[in-house]
Parts: sequence; structure tokens; C-alpha cells
Amino acid sequence: MNFASDNWAGAHPAVAQSLTRHADGFAAAYGASDLDKRVERRFNEIFDREVAVFFVGTGTAANSLALASVNRPGGVTLCHRECHMIEDECGAPEYFTGGARLAPVEGELGRIDPHLLRQEIKRFPPEFVHHGQPMAVSITQCTEVGTVYTLPQIRAISEICREHQLPLHMDGARFANALVHLGVTPKQMTADCGVDVVSFGGTKNGCWCAEALVYLNPERARDLPFIRKRAAQLFSKTRFIAAQFDAYFDDGLWISLATHANAMAQQLALAVKESRSVRLAWKPEANELFVILKRKEYQRLTDGGAKFYPWNPPHAFHGHMADDEMMARLVTSFATTAEDVEQFAELMN
Repeated sequence: MNFASDNWAGAHPAVAQSLTRHADGFAAAYGASDLDKRVERRFNEIFDREVAVFFVGTGTAANSLALASVNRPGGVTLCHRECHMIEDECGAPEYFTGGARLAPVEGELGRIDPHLLRQEIKRFPPEFVHHGQPMAVSITQCTEVGTVYTLPQIRAISEICREHQLPLHMDGARFANALVHLGVTPKQMTADCGVDVVSFGGTKNGCWCAEALVYLNPERARDLPFIRKRAAQLFSKTRFIAAQFDAYFDDGLWISLATHANAMAQQLALAVKESRSVRLAWKPEANELFVILKRKEYQRLTDGGAKFYPWNPPHAFHGHMADDEMMARLVTSFATTAEDVEQFAELMN
């Protein structure tokens, strides 16, 4: 009953087998191998357009280097108040941009409110040097609270970006889970909605260690090779990241894994709805559930073998929580089984 994080899940057997298969022999280093090139072409097919792809080791690296590539003097990136870049990346975006800042924007359930985004941009008038200047907007898909931006919601933010000539970045650590929930293609969720750069995650969805920066307009990536090298993210044996993505994309595996994870979350949500001791904080949309329960119940469930974590309630959360209650997060993954969910349901009741 491990619902701690999809980061806790191992690698899918197909990914592990691909790593083993490509471990033999010699291959050109630093992204020049035939496998690297083939997987890069596969990204073109996935996004239905020519893209520039750069493999990195972590989602934090992908996000930080994406911002570094669009950096400006006194630069400011606008993002949700509780997004991963602000809450959980230990200042890495600021570090790799040489001091660019992250400006928080409010919005319910993890999504930036377009009206508030407009208001925040106004705080940086071009003629006022002391405040700095906006350099990008970043959205997280899926959000940090398990919700998903709809296509109209992405377009609404993109339109504001275009008005102010700001690139739109998407932190897609759970990119596949969002696709499955929306039932759309990668192109429809990104390029067609005005997204410019994607931090494309595979690690949370069955890969061992595979993340990529995807530029929907390759011209925007002209400095990224140097930025990545300087940041120590250009691995000599990049074929081992490529090998993971090779298996990940083969026969739609990545979509199947995300579909399973999302389905397990829905089953878990049904179990919570039937519980007398735990309730949903809001409706789950991908593979993360947020629940409210008494502190003593949390202790009982974890003592019973369930693994999940307390969570700080979002600032925009309007639900009721008693003094003896807390919020917690449960995450499903490709490795979650129906038996895990059934066992947790029995433990709750």
C-alpha cells in the first residue's frame, strides 16, 4: 500500500530491458549515437512537428534550464504560488538563471488565475528598472494538487503571454497523466495552445531517470547546448536516457502506464468516498488524491502499513478542516495494483 509518490515506484520492465539491451558495445557519446538521434525523431512524431530535444537527468534540471534559456537581466518568471519550482526545487531555478526570480500568482486548485496573472504582470512596468522585467510564465501540468489545466485554460494564459511577448513554459513532470485525463494529443496540449517549452517527464511514469526539455520552436533552443553543458547536465552516455525513452514510447507504453495510474486513482477515490473516516478534499483528475482525515486516523492507517504523506492545505483551499484534522496526499503509479487499493479500502473501514 505505497501511495507515497510515483517517484517511489521502480522502472517498468520494458524500460529496464531497454537499458540492458543498449548497455552492450560502443556508441557515440554526448547525444551523437544512432539511438539518441532516433529517439529525437520520435519526439518529432509525438509532438507532430519538428522540435528540439535535450535530455537531462531531473525535472528540476529541466525546469531550471528552461528558464535559463529565456533569461533576461532582472528577469522574473510568473508561476503559481504553490508550484513545484517555488515549493520544492531549493532555489535551483534562481541559481541556474544567475539570480532571476520567481513571482507567485494565485489561483484555485493549483492553476494560475488569468486575471491575477494580468495584474501581476502590471507590477513590472517596462520603464521601472528597479522591479526587474518579466521573462516567462510557467504552468504545471498536472498541477501540484493533482488538477489539470484544460485546453481553454492553457490558451487563456498563452494569450496573455503573447500580449506581453513572454514565452510559456510547461512543467510536465506528469505530462502523460494530464494527456490521459484530457484525452488529447501532445500537440493539442502544447503547440496548439501556445506553449513554447516543455519539461517532459518520464521518471514518474515508469522510467528510471529520464527527463527532456522540448522546444516547440527549435530556434528558441539555440543557446541550450551551452547552457546544458555548463549546468553539468550533458551526460556522456546519453544513450541510456534515450534507451529509456525508446522503450517508453514503444507501442504507446507511456500512455498505457499513465492510463493505469489514473485509473487506480479513480478507484482509490471511490474507496475514499465510501469511507467513514476519510474524505476527498477535492475531485482528483490524474494520479494524485488529496484527502482530509483526523490526525489519529492518519497514524492508524500508517501504522497499518499504508504509506502516504501529510500535505499543507493550499492557500486557496476553501473546504472545512477541524482542529484535529489534517490534509494528506496519496499518489498512484504504473506499479499500483487493484489489490493495493482494496487493501487500503479495507484498512480505512
